[in-house]
Amino acid sequence: MQLPRFAGIPTFMRVPFVQAWQSLDIALAGVPYDGGVTARPGARFGPREIRNMSTMMRPIHHVTRFNPFDVCRIGDVGDVPFSNLYDVELAHADIREFFAPIFSAGKLPLIAGGDHSITYPVLQAMQPAKPVGLVHIDAHTDTWDTFKGSKFTHGAPFRRAIEAGLIDPHRSIQIGIRGAQGSDEGWRYSQAQGMRVVFIEEFETMGAAAVAALARQVVGDGPVYLSLDVDALDPVYAPGTGTPEVGGLSTREMLALLRALDGIAWAGGDVVEVSPPYDVGGNTALVGATLMYEMLCLFASHLARARAD
Repeated sequence: MQLPRFAGIPTFMRVPFVQAWQSLDIALAGVPYDGGVTARPGARFGPREIRNMSTMMRPIHHVTRFNPFDVCRIGDVGDVPFSNLYDVELAHADIREFFAPIFSAGKLPLIAGGDHSITYPVLQAMQPAKPVGLVHIDAHTDTWDTFKGSKFTHGAPFRRAIEAGLIDPHRSIQIGIRGAQGSDEGWRYSQAQGMRVVFIEEFETMGAAAVAALARQVVGDGPVYLSLDVDALDPVYAPGTGTPEVGGLSTREMLALLRALDGIAWAGGDVVEVSPPYDVGGNTALVGATLMYEMLCLFASHLARARAD
């Protein structure tokens, strides 16, 4: 007997909970951690609320008629178990340990955060043979160095990843950047390293389709990680986040951007910084779940093409 949508264990889109992830193509996972925030906490509750809101979603894409479940084995592998939530480096070690075997087995993880600091240990877990490309959609570059003595905040994951040789800055693009800052350090670092920074004003001038075409040109044919911070959206659409910035993308612009990124060789991705304590009516969690579904379609489409080739 099939349970109604409001009942049962809340996995992403009601897919099976799978501990033996070896049988999967795409592993959905949660990282309930916000020990890297520098302002408003609460993203630790993001994975649960994203899963809750995703139970209302259906599998067939209304634009493309694509059903990712037709072409890929997809399951929810649960949340990262933490041995220590209060020491950032130990928590990051737990994240690495959880995702390393998934990456090494050639599976694609699609992750619900959590604050943006989680992306650095996820990239470490990937252990790429050479640096991967990056599509990073966010209000902030997240390439600052330290904050109050810590090098592992949600404002630093991509600086750490560049320093560690995990991502190729010349195959990296940051989209939606905006907001006044106390220092231009992040912007300067990204641009000095060779990352293509698309500020929100340039996005508005170019439009979603042209920015997506630019992203495909920047990242090229190699493997690419997709990292999406919901504060890339205007807080009208996503108020439940830790560091909101006004003047962001609309949900329609974000959907158009993601859909136009089809064709990239995705290696994994995340949706981060959904903070339910600041949400209104579950709106941001629903946005997060919807964006994860769009990314799921991108990843499944890539895997289907790779098999056909």
